[in-house]
Amino acid sequence: MAVKIIWPITHSCGHQANRDLSDRAADRRAGFAEWLAKQACTECWRASKVDDEQDKAAWLEAKRAEEQAESEAWSQQYRMPPLEGTERAVAWGVRCRHQVLATAYTALVLEGATSEREWEEIEEAARTVTRAGWWIDQVRHEAPHNRVEVEGLHHRPVAAWVAKLRAA
Repeated sequence: MAVKIIWPITHSCGHQANRDLSDRAADRRAGFAEWLAKQACTECWRASKVDDEQDKAAWLEAKRAEEQAESEAWSQQYRMPPLEGTERAVAWGVRCRHQVLATAYTALVLEGATSEREWEEIEEAARTVTRAGWWIDQVRHEAPHNRVEVEGLHHRPVAAWVAKLRAA
């Protein structure tokens, strides 16, 4: 008796296909065929991934717009000067500046021993740095895989940022 290598599969999406399972060990083909039947067919799976990518891109765009609006409002509230650079760099730099200074304020003033008066000096030093790329670099080198994310920012020693601000 010949060993079955072509298995008819009815996928969870309702599509049917004959699958060549000769690349699997003979004693594992039936189990794999059962697993395949619980999955969408390749075409339906690819179509769902396109939708997922579009949803993810839309979510990310909305999240960035929200972060941008929050950062710009923060910049106005704390009288931060406009940044210099390309349009894209300025938008990114504004978000990075907000993240860096908000993280520093939390670590130094709220959780640390820095007084409000000392913080105002740090804030004044921050106002002198108007190159968007400088702010981007402060976050880019700290964030995993060069992505700007709020998570992980607090791991960087805030004292290093303050020293850089004072030196800039």
